Parts: sequence; C-alpha cells; structure tokens
Amino acid sequence: MNSNAGVPADPSEARPPLTPALTGDELARWYWTLAELNALARRLDVPRGGGKAVLTERLRAALDGRPLPAAPARRPAAARRLSAPVDGATVIPEGQRCSQVLREFFRREIGPAFHFDGYMRAYVAQNAGRTLAEAVAHWHATRAAAAEPQEIGAQFEFNRFLRAWHADHPAGTRDEALTAWRTQRSAPR
Repeated sequence: MNSNAGVPADPSEARPPLTPALTGDELARWYWTLAELNALARRLDVPRGGGKAVLTERLRAALDGRPLPAAPARRPAAARRLSAPVDGATVIPEGQRCSQVLREFFRREIGPAFHFDGYMRAYVAQNAGRTLAEAVAHWHATRAAAAEPQEIGAQFEFNRFLRAWHADHPAGTRDEALTAWRTQRSAPR
C-alpha cells in the first residue's frame, strides 16, 4: 500500500457533506468513519449491523434507490456458555465466544503474555467439542506463526495505513503519521 495512494489530482477537491443527497458512487469515493456511516443510516432508516463494509454497501444501495443487500446471517447464540470454574478438561461448547472466563483460564495456564489473537479466536469459534487443554496446546503451537507480521483486515483502514506509512517512513513520528492519515482520509479514494 502506498501511503500517497488516494491523493486527489485536484487538491482543491473537498470531501462533501455526508447527506442523503449523495450518490452511492460518491459515498464510495471518500473515507467515512463508522460513526458517520451509522448517522447516515439512521437518517435513511437503513439497518446498521454487519460491519462497516456491509453498512457501506447498504447505504450505497439506499442512496441509489436500489434494493438493500440481504442482511448477513446472524450467528446463533451459544446454547451454553462456559462459566467459572473451568479446567483443561472443560469442553468448548458450540457458539462459545472469547469470554473473560476463558481469558482468566488461559492467563492461569499460559501466563500474562496470553491474549486472544486471530489464531485463538478462530480456534475457540471453530473447535466446539475440543477441550481447553487442546486450546492451550494450540496457543503454544501457533506462537511462531503469530510472531510473523499478519495481514491487517480491510476493515481496519487506519491500521493498514499506519503500517504502510511507517514502512515508507521508518524515521517518521507519530504526529507525522497522523497528519498523513488526516490528509489521506480527506482525499477521494
């Protein structure tokens, strides 16, 4: 990602106000925060769930007078969520989330370095029927891969920008990076 990407050819071009008068294409040309998109969705009576990318597509459809995309399927609630006390023999139930009960268990077993990274979140979500002891073994088995730089999801535009900016400007300061971000987000895509 080039940190200069998105700089307008015409520097006098300014981001328009986020109103129902925009077209879907004009909405997509600019960076908007989730809070801004949610405010527009409230004005247009558009459902706000599903994340920033889904909300943006819904708003584009509404602004262009097209039918709204189908809502994403909701994740079923867990029939039973784990509650303390848990131990290594405890089985992960279907739909279990990365809860404080699990965090406390893993910190006891692994130590203060434990955190729910992508590997552990995926393990808990996809391994109903496995034990917490197996999850601890998974943590240890994935540390080398977890230490490698991970791709930052497209929904985390700010984090992606900062990583690319710092790669291009290794001696750059935080203030310089934030100034570059403000310039980037005020320009059309």
